[in-house]
Amino acid sequence: MPPLRSASSRKSPPAGFSDIEPTLLSYAAKMRLATSSSSSSSTPTQDTTTSRHASLWPITQITHQRSRYIYNLYYESEDISKPLYEWLLKNRYADAALIAKWKKMGYEQLCCVRCVQAAETNFGGVCVCRVPKAQMVRQRKREGKGKELAKEGEDGDGEVEEVPEQGGGAGDIQCVNCGCRGCASGD
Repeated sequence: MPPLRSASSRKSPPAGFSDIEPTLLSYAAKMRLATSSSSSSSTPTQDTTTSRHASLWPITQITHQRSRYIYNLYYESEDISKPLYEWLLKNRYADAALIAKWKKMGYEQLCCVRCVQAAETNFGGVCVCRVPKAQMVRQRKREGKGKELAKEGEDGDGEVEEVPEQGGGAGDIQCVNCGCRGCASGD
C-alpha cells in the first residue's frame, strides 16, 4: 500500500502549474461527472461484457485526453518544464505508462495500456482496435470473397469486385476496454 501523504508533507507545484491548472481542473470536473454517471448507470442486472465496460469508457477517454494534453505540452510544444512534467506524473495528473508507450514507435496513437497487454486477452494477442483498418478491410474481403462476388465472381482482369457491406465494414469495430474505434499507428 502506498504511504499516506498529508497536506503538510506535499510539495507545492513547480513554476508554470498555474498556467495549466484551469485546463486540469476542467478535466477533473469532467472526470467527476463521468465517474458519478458511470456509477449511477451501472445496475446489478447488467451481465454482458460490453455494457459493463461501456460504463467505464468515458473515464478512460478523459484519462487519455488529459494524458495527451500533458504529453503535448512537454514533448510537442515544450511549454512546460521537466520538473513540472515529472511533478504532474508523480501526482497522477497523467498516465505515465501510457505516455511511455506513446514515446515508442508504433504506439503514437495508443488509446489505453490495456489494449496492448497480451496477458489480459484470451489468446495472448492485442485488442482489435490495434489492427490497422486497411488490414481489416483486406481480411473482410477475403472472408466474403465467396459470398460477395458479382455474377461469376471476377472481372476480366482477375480482380474481385467490391460489394459494399451493410453495417459490417471495418469502421464498425470498437474496443471493449475503452471504446476506441482504432488506434493503430498505420491508420
